[in-house]
Amino acid sequence: MKPEQLLRKGEQLYKDSFKGKQLTDQEWIQVMVEHPVLIERPIVVRDNKAVLGRPPENVLNII
Repeated sequence: MKPEQLLRKGEQLYKDSFKGKQLTDQEWIQVMVEHPVLIERPIVVRDNKAVLGRPPENVLNII
């Protein structure tokens, strides 16, 4: 999964500041570090796998 796919694109901050921007993976990661509210959650981790918890059915794939 690319860092941009982990962003909450419905957030006003995203719409106002980042929508339509073409950033590198490293730049998107820096955006998430600076604005953690933009990180989609929950992220469920088990062993060496991780999935977004939305939709909840995704979690079933790693348990």
